[in-house]
Amino acid sequence: MSSPSAFPTIAIIGKHGDTTATAELTQLAEFLHERGHNVVFESETARDLGRPGPQAMTPEQIGANAQLAIVVGGDGTMLGIARQLAPFRVPLIGVNQGHLGFMTDIASDRMLPVLADMLDGNRESEQRTLLEGTVLREGQAIFHGVAFNDVVVARGTGSGMVELRVNVDGHFMYNQRSDGLIVSTPTGSTAYALSAGGPILQPQLGGIVMVPIAPHALSNRPIVLSDSRVIEIELASGRDCSVNFDMQSLATLQVHDRVVIKRSLHAVTFLHPQGWSYFDTLREKLHWNEYPSAVGQLK
Repeated sequence: MSSPSAFPTIAIIGKHGDTTATAELTQLAEFLHERGHNVVFESETARDLGRPGPQAMTPEQIGANAQLAIVVGGDGTMLGIARQLAPFRVPLIGVNQGHLGFMTDIASDRMLPVLADMLDGNRESEQRTLLEGTVLREGQAIFHGVAFNDVVVARGTGSGMVELRVNVDGHFMYNQRSDGLIVSTPTGSTAYALSAGGPILQPQLGGIVMVPIAPHALSNRPIVLSDSRVIEIELASGRDCSVNFDMQSLATLQVHDRVVIKRSLHAVTFLHPQGWSYFDTLREKLHWNEYPSAVGQLK
């Protein structure tokens, strides 16, 4: 057994309100405790497990006290905690209990042996960028949000198209009539942006992808920009419009409101099992077919 010196305190985060995972989370806590780690729980997870007291911590307290966080749930659970822990540079490990698992890549039925191997030092690390956006109304900031996947400006249900004026680094880019516009990180390129016809960006790529949602003109195509760019989206016309961050926080927009989006100063660190490959994840989650017999014939 390895020394717990690399991660003296490990936080456990589960999906809020999911009582079906109680046994798994308890098993994980006992496993980590037996290995010599101090174990704490995100406060909502602690409430679900009936473990109040000093072991229950807010995300901010986890950031100040833990050296590692293990997230047991789906990508939505990971999205929520990753944004909150990013300023503290706490690395994250994801155990998948959801459906897709692009960010929670350890199968729950192999959780303990894989974690044991990773905690023994057999792991890989990667960083993912975040976006931050500010809503300006008559020059005053009225809302600020952070996104791990995407920032989406979109029309309301039942309303017509919106018209958006887009500037990049202060230079006019285009006016666009559409159902909205997705501004995505490489991580988010496999989320809403993908379903809207955007490209997949490898996470290590320093880019931001902009994908129109059902544009009026077919010439409005997805575009990938350097993540050093500052994007400004003005709502030129439209009703019942909003901007949302990872579909988890939103602000209502009025005509002439501007949403200024840029890369966040913070990043998220993921830890993966040794030998992990992003392309393996894509192949599994997107059901990309392989034709080994055809490949063999080409050799």
